[in-house]
Amino acid sequence: MRCGGREVFVKIQEGTNPEWGRPPSQRPAEEHIRYSLVLLDKPRGPSSHEVVAWVKKILGVDRAGHAGTLDPKVSGVLPIAVAEGTKVLMALSRSDKVYVAVAKFHGDVDVERLRAVLQELQGAIYQKPPLRSAVKRQLRTRRVYSLKLLEVCGRYAVIKMHVEAGTYARKIIHDIGEILGVGANMRELRRVAVSCFTEDETVTLQDVADAYYVWRKHGDDTYLRRVLLPIEEVARHLPKIWVRDSAVDALCHGAPLAAPGVAKFEIPFSRGELVALFTLKGELIGVGRALVDGEEVKKMERGLVARTDRVVMRRGTYPPMWRKGGKT
Repeated sequence: MRCGGREVFVKIQEGTNPEWGRPPSQRPAEEHIRYSLVLLDKPRGPSSHEVVAWVKKILGVDRAGHAGTLDPKVSGVLPIAVAEGTKVLMALSRSDKVYVAVAKFHGDVDVERLRAVLQELQGAIYQKPPLRSAVKRQLRTRRVYSLKLLEVCGRYAVIKMHVEAGTYARKIIHDIGEILGVGANMRELRRVAVSCFTEDETVTLQDVADAYYVWRKHGDDTYLRRVLLPIEEVARHLPKIWVRDSAVDALCHGAPLAAPGVAKFEIPFSRGELVALFTLKGELIGVGRALVDGEEVKKMERGLVARTDRVVMRRGTYPPMWRKGGKT
């Protein structure tokens, strides 16, 4: 998980017209809600679908969606995009996850041997989804970035896992038990991070309800803005490209980003990598795939830099200069 640390390369020194769009922090409360991201601390008990339905009801919106399903018995970080924000939720769908699991072994275990097994299981592994799964049960490869033993008490162990999206923690625990020859099952699981988002940033369903109530009852949206992040945060982990005002509306219509439309960008990024497209006011336009490496963009005067896959900004937020012969 890369969370910042990129260099910003300025290609064109250019300002932005204050008559078009607005910085995310200046959106009216109603608009802020519809373009927001909730980092929810999902409790044990309800399904991810039920939790999303409650968020929709609390905020009075027609749409919401989550990134990375958590089973009913699992708690932890569940990113939920609200209303228009759901259009770019895919930016988080394949992000790494970090879990803390409690494993119970069915026999006595040597701690040093357990540490060795955890080391062996790091890297690429094969997994088949369990019987109760929303995806097709076929063998697939997933990457385990790290397995760290946090605590051992008798036949119980607390293990921290940093894994690729789509990795089943329960299966890793089962495999550890098989390798040790004693068997094991997972007794509890909590997701402590999704991409750059950690459990320290999460809010509860009660927080969401309270923040919405305070705004509706007293007209104070301060708490609401702390609980609901601007949708721009969904791209926190992605390389960013800021575009000139003249290119914005073309991107809103799904056009690819051409080199003359680039004002500045973060490096490094590689061809095929997911990138976030921003206005110079810091508004998220959408996300797409880089068509060239970041280093190539530095010297490009023409040609395509990125395709546009998902758009969150409304068409017409910026004037359609591209139709009037303006460079994009």
